[in-house]
Amino acid sequence: MQIYLPIAEVSVNAFLLLGLGGIVGILSGMFGVGGGFLMTPLLFFIGIPPAVAVATEANQIVASSFSGVLAHLKRKTVDLRMGVVLLIGGLIGAALGVQLFNALKSIGQVDLLVKLSYVVFLGIIGSLMFVESLRALMKTRGGTTVPTRRKHTWVHNLPFKIKFRTSGLYISVIPPILVGILVGVLAAIMGVGGGFVMVPAMIYLLGMPTKVVVGTSLFQIIFVTAFTTLLHATTNYTVDMGLAVLLLIGGVVGAQIGARIGVKLKAEQLRVLLALMVLVVCGKLGLDLLIQPAELYEIGQAGGH
Repeated sequence: MQIYLPIAEVSVNAFLLLGLGGIVGILSGMFGVGGGFLMTPLLFFIGIPPAVAVATEANQIVASSFSGVLAHLKRKTVDLRMGVVLLIGGLIGAALGVQLFNALKSIGQVDLLVKLSYVVFLGIIGSLMFVESLRALMKTRGGTTVPTRRKHTWVHNLPFKIKFRTSGLYISVIPPILVGILVGVLAAIMGVGGGFVMVPAMIYLLGMPTKVVVGTSLFQIIFVTAFTTLLHATTNYTVDMGLAVLLLIGGVVGAQIGARIGVKLKAEQLRVLLALMVLVVCGKLGLDLLIQPAELYEIGQAGGH
């Protein structure tokens, strides 16, 4: 069933959008990521202009993340105090990111920025996660237990420390706020929840237990992406509600399924799967930029008129 999306100025299949929303919802529930790192590029591939894809996908992430958080709250795997600290940084970052997005949109460079941002961040994060999670898997299969990440690092020497009881941490609020700012900027520029940065940062930088990372990440993602959507809708007018509703429906259903699947898999297996997913999307975007630059610039110019 074809429908016309007035803001995006394209016709697409409604069932295709529902299916894409469902897939991203499953990823959200399994991994604690908003799923935008996959959905936004997929929207590019089916002809949605990057500016519209970024703003609208942020809206869809709110619903799929909210659905996933409900499942994790029932299991008491959400560190609300850590989530609030991350959220403070996230709101600051989102405001800065939207300002940068608007400035680049006005000079016609936003499409290139979005795609390059995906290739760089997905490549770095995916590679680091893949190497680290493979090591963890090899240790568990070798019969040795994976050591808990309680090493005393520079993070523990910073001031303004707070107890995060759910995570069993006593660390400075500065690193979580900085992580939140980075994720907020990414949410505004890339149309992502930022979970692909947030999840590894919470595990490897902050030292949070994996069992509370997913739910806490989703909690923060809800509010940052909602704020980002509001800013895009009121400053860019690039949120296509028809597109958003179809993605929302699929995302809400998928998140519940993903949360159930995630519980049945080991933490190390989840991290390997997420790393592979990130690297595949990064590779696809990188190839598109290298092989079809002329077409991408033409699309970007057409979207700007």
